[in-house]
Amino acid sequence: MASVSSESLAKALEFLEPKLALASIELPKELFAVLEVLDANAGLRRALTDPARGNADKAGLLAQLLRGKVSADAEDTVAQLASTRWSSERDISDALETLAVTAATAVAEQQDGASGLNKLEQDLFSFIEVVRGNHELQRALDDAQAPVEAKRALALKLVPNASQTSQVLISQAVSNPRGLKPAALVGRFVELVAKRQQRWIASVTSSIELSEAQLSRLESSLNKLYGRQLKLNTTTDPSLVGGLVVKVGDEVVDASVASRVAELRRALAS
Repeated sequence: MASVSSESLAKALEFLEPKLALASIELPKELFAVLEVLDANAGLRRALTDPARGNADKAGLLAQLLRGKVSADAEDTVAQLASTRWSSERDISDALETLAVTAATAVAEQQDGASGLNKLEQDLFSFIEVVRGNHELQRALDDAQAPVEAKRALALKLVPNASQTSQVLISQAVSNPRGLKPAALVGRFVELVAKRQQRWIASVTSSIELSEAQLSRLESSLNKLYGRQLKLNTTTDPSLVGGLVVKVGDEVVDASVASRVAELRRALAS
């Protein structure tokens, strides 16, 4: 994505995040359903990405199209996409796919924390491995003439113990691969699952090796701050001079002396 579209996607993900704490599997299903409509309607994509068209006009179009057919959360999420700028019509559809997969991963996370995300990742990897190791399966799932329901049923048989969330994502990849091979699209989904998993890992860099007692206190404080049991990955970097840097997901807490010195230098130079 170009920078304009990437910024719009970032805003949409930020908008979606508060809705995910109580989201059910219906939310990603609804977003995938809207995605199918967008993919099939170039005129609608043009209307929603037209910078000359006002947000109120776009919101009215979406309300006419979606109200009563999807939840308010799904409608609001799509409206948020339409309210921002996109470099191309394709980008808004790609962004909606990312939001749908993110919502699905959040459901797995909500149900069983990091274990739920690990299970989801394992299910998706299992599907990829089975398909990539069998050319007949690849042809069957890629067959544009085969009924979608038949391909979906075949795909789910390949991962018989898949979770409900895994089934939704695998079914989506098979029924609407969007120009990719189903296994390749599932691979893209795995990347988004991995990104969500980073929320459960605290990467800690300190100037010196921390003691067990210090690590225990730090872990307890971080778990309280983020409201979940984080896994600590620790490294040392003498260039920090003192203090430490903690990264959880996309958040970085820099409490090192080096960072404060750098800030002071920037202030003096300005």
